[in-house]
Amino acid sequence: MEGLLKRGMTKEEAAAYCGCQTLAAFDQWRAKGIVPDAIPGTNRWDRKAIDLALDAASGLVTESERELSPFQRWVAENAATKTQAA
Repeated sequence: MEGLLKRGMTKEEAAAYCGCQTLAAFDQWRAKGIVPDAIPGTNRWDRKAIDLALDAASGLVTESERELSPFQRWVAENAATKTQAA
């Protein structure tokens, strides 16, 4: 299926997705903990896991926010908005 955005990516695809020009650069990011390793027992990288890792590395999401489910984050964000409005 052309145009389908795969969730499980090869190492080459994951590196390109991250913007790494070489596999060596991608390996350096992995060694530094910027991006996760492959899904255990596979040679595939999870697109969503990479997104979460890059969000955390860039400061878009804190460690405590990563531990919350999307619903829990929504509740926390809406509670903060209500508190500010009061």
